[in-house]
Amino acid sequence: MLEGCVPWPDELAQRYRRQAYWQGRPLGDLLLETCAEHADRVAIVCGEQRLTYAEVADRSDRLARHFAGLGIGPLDRVVVQLPNVPEFATVVFALFRLGAIPVMALPGHRKHELVHLCSHSGAIALVVMSEFKGFDYKQLAQEVQQEVPAVKQLLIADELSLDAGETAYPVLDPSEPALFLLSGGTTGLPKLIPRTHDDYAYNMLATTKALEVDASSTYLAVNPVAHNSALGCPGLFGTLLVGGKVVLASTPRPAELFELIREERVTFTTLVPATVRMWIDHALRTPVDLSGVHLQIGSSKLTPGQAEEARKYLGCGLSQWFGVGEGLLTYTRLDDPDDVILNTEGRPLAADDEIRVVDEAGLEVADNVDGELLARGPYTIRGYYRAAEQNSGSFTPDGFFRTGDLVRRGPDGNIVVVGRLKDVINRAGDKVPAEDVEEQLVAHPGVRDAAVIGVEDAVLGERTYAFVVLRDADLKTPALKAFLRQRGLATYKIPDKIESVAELPRTPVGKADKVALRALAANRTP
Repeated sequence: MLEGCVPWPDELAQRYRRQAYWQGRPLGDLLLETCAEHADRVAIVCGEQRLTYAEVADRSDRLARHFAGLGIGPLDRVVVQLPNVPEFATVVFALFRLGAIPVMALPGHRKHELVHLCSHSGAIALVVMSEFKGFDYKQLAQEVQQEVPAVKQLLIADELSLDAGETAYPVLDPSEPALFLLSGGTTGLPKLIPRTHDDYAYNMLATTKALEVDASSTYLAVNPVAHNSALGCPGLFGTLLVGGKVVLASTPRPAELFELIREERVTFTTLVPATVRMWIDHALRTPVDLSGVHLQIGSSKLTPGQAEEARKYLGCGLSQWFGVGEGLLTYTRLDDPDDVILNTEGRPLAADDEIRVVDEAGLEVADNVDGELLARGPYTIRGYYRAAEQNSGSFTPDGFFRTGDLVRRGPDGNIVVVGRLKDVINRAGDKVPAEDVEEQLVAHPGVRDAAVIGVEDAVLGERTYAFVVLRDADLKTPALKAFLRQRGLATYKIPDKIESVAELPRTPVGKADKVALRALAANRTP
């Protein structure tokens, strides 16, 4: 296996193959087979573009040959920062075929995050659009390359030539990483999650089966397709694997999305609760009928009341999902009773998912008692890439992943997510590590100290609230936000509110008292 990755123990790997969790086939081969079977069917819709499966296969083939001509081959890491556009699918498909490893950067990432992803992954190439929604990604990529000279190739997806020579496709080992997802992490910058061809193929196909997705299905990608949920749960590639149609959206506006749903006869989509709330609010003003659509809800908790409102005002079906990029997925079944669908995050995806709910001492707790969720199984990784120190804390000696989520498990096996043990703010589905933002704030010469918390928000789920102790009393919020942007911090990490205080409250051990800060924020006028 690629150096820096942690393989499954042989005994478990053999078991997962014997029980057919792992097919032993590379993702590129599986996608190519689907493209041949459904050649004339529409695969991807984006604005005015409509690509058939044959066109997706042809573009991916020519891209793969072009990449091979640039020296990109098996196990080479390539950071891919593309929005919801057809180029995302064809570029990633091309890399799968070569056995190169796409590192899934998000559209909102900026220089701070991209430099880390390129350097930590050992990337030799970076793929971006020239421009999207007024932002110059080409300029950003050039700045990143100056910081990370090992990135030899800057590939501008909408400017790439599709004329390329012949290439012999390599024979690939499906137990090797197919892609790197990003952790939501608490240490500031994301860790790299190596998902293999074997485990991610299972992830995609099992989730299509769970939602009864097939060639008659149409998926609307609202979330960024670089996110695990919209990428392969089943998302973009899971839907393509079974011959369905994928509609790529790049707007959050409910009215425009509802029109897409009507025009393209969308059958299912993945939403974060913040978007569900936006849809409900719109439907209260302008009635809408989404009775043919299934909502796959994930990323953070949708309250029972909001779930009932979604079904009432949108007229749609829904299932609640809990998942981590590291692997484990739980979900409410389509035929579960209302009590389970509205009040839980369901049961694990695979029969061989092993679940523990433990207390602070690592001992398993009884049913209906809160504890940390631990998991291992056929699609849950055994370690982050090049992260021995983090792995020692994130995985138990017998290979269980410590999710950092506080849950309770009922006697029926259904999981209820209670909250997070780790200090990460869930802002509209984007994970904002408080420590990362704090480090960037105190980098300003006018800031002495900083603490960042999440505050409940009806639209975003949580908004980011920063308290700062200033050295420069004349430093204002707009200047501080501009400083963070200049440092290349992701757009979604910029605090929604910044407040100056004389001193931060402290715990007995000297840490910022975030319980006190949350109470302080709750007393402020919104």
